[in-house]
Amino acid sequence: MNTKVEKAGGSNALDIVKLTLAGVLLVAGIVAYYYFADTWNGWARVGVMLAGAIAAVAVAAFTAFGRSVREYLAESQFELRKVVWPTREETLRTTLVIIVVVIILSLLLGLIDLTLKWVVLDNLLKLEG
Repeated sequence: MNTKVEKAGGSNALDIVKLTLAGVLLVAGIVAYYYFADTWNGWARVGVMLAGAIAAVAVAAFTAFGRSVREYLAESQFELRKVVWPTREETLRTTLVIIVVVIILSLLLGLIDLTLKWVVLDNLLKLEG
């Protein structure tokens, strides 16, 4: 159980200003990418767009929301270290079992479909005088 106490209330005014600035920087990078489509080469445009995105992330990282995202990512990375990943042999064996089960079930469903087709279309709905 997480024993950390969260602060009551939402973001303060400075955080809202920072997040707005981050949004403006991101939009400015995207607008610059399209505005300079005729004059700049592709790499310069991509560089400007990435610079805008990086600046936006940097500004947003210093808000309460940014701190909570960093904390979430750090805790997720910590939990991923606890995961026991399957070996290659276990993965191949499990994949083979899944493939066999899918083939068997598809054959079974195909057989049921053919049986129902034969019963309904060929026998019940036959319109012979």
